[in-house]
Amino acid sequence: MHVDVQQIKDRVAERAESVHRLKSELHKVIVGQEEMVSRLMVAMLANGHVLLEGVPGLAKTLTIKSLSDAINAHFQRIQFTPDLLPADLVGTLVYNPASGEFTKRKGPVFANFILADEINRAPSKVQSALLEAMQERQVTIGDETFPLDRLFLVMATQNPIEQEGTYPLPEAQVDRFMLKVVLSYPKQDEERRVLDMALDGGGAQINSVITPEEIFAMQDTVKMIYIDDQVRDYILNVVRATREPKAFGINDVVPLIDFGASPRATIFLGMGARAIAFLQGRGYVTPQDVKDIALDVLRHRVLLTYEAEAERTSSDDVIKSILAKVPVP
Repeated sequence: MHVDVQQIKDRVAERAESVHRLKSELHKVIVGQEEMVSRLMVAMLANGHVLLEGVPGLAKTLTIKSLSDAINAHFQRIQFTPDLLPADLVGTLVYNPASGEFTKRKGPVFANFILADEINRAPSKVQSALLEAMQERQVTIGDETFPLDRLFLVMATQNPIEQEGTYPLPEAQVDRFMLKVVLSYPKQDEERRVLDMALDGGGAQINSVITPEEIFAMQDTVKMIYIDDQVRDYILNVVRATREPKAFGINDVVPLIDFGASPRATIFLGMGARAIAFLQGRGYVTPQDVKDIALDVLRHRVLLTYEAEAERTSSDDVIKSILAKVPVP
């Protein structure tokens, strides 16, 4: 099948101005955190969802709220607590004594951008309700099913320093998130700018600079980005190396991996690499694009053995070792 890469590149260039406007608007109020902003945009362009892990105060809420404002979309922040019920999330039937009928009241999940704050503080039935909406992009209330908006992104957060009273997400549910991003503290100069902004009156007002329709156009363009067969094989080999490292001669990680990444990881790795290429203004995917997004796609899908935990080896360490040894086309 013939693919006109130049034509795809021209389509990417047409959308570059929208990307530039969106990034510029976000940087009015967000200092640093380039990776978080980039990964949110990757997930949005690839129609995925993001799990963020980081200590409080790293601008997680500000980032997704600003992204929503810049697109003039509907934002909802849901604070997950141990007493939260699925009905509090998706909605419920409300009885009307006057008419003797039940009416459907939609929950906060009916929004474009959702911040599921500290998702691991809610019981598993609530987590499952959200993850089902993420996967199926629809919600059932009573006997009626409601589709969610086409623009639908969930950013869930986990606090890594407080585990008491939490309900850890099962591995099968974590797999529904396209990306897991681990945040670190800002650099010294970035934190100084944050301090200056706070002491001198705060950041600027976020304005709506693009429309959801422009996002849909970008998503359609991302789907067109060319991935050569050799790069597709490379994506497949990286994921398979997490399951069968010995077959790729990566013997040092064999005793460290309990379960490798799922087939969903293969799909998300390709979709994420396409989004990375789009953000860099290219109409084709390179192996470096795959490497750039691999940690965020794989870190929550590669389960380690007790031996790895005893050696204090993280999934990031294992994935980096695999990326260093799988042959690059």
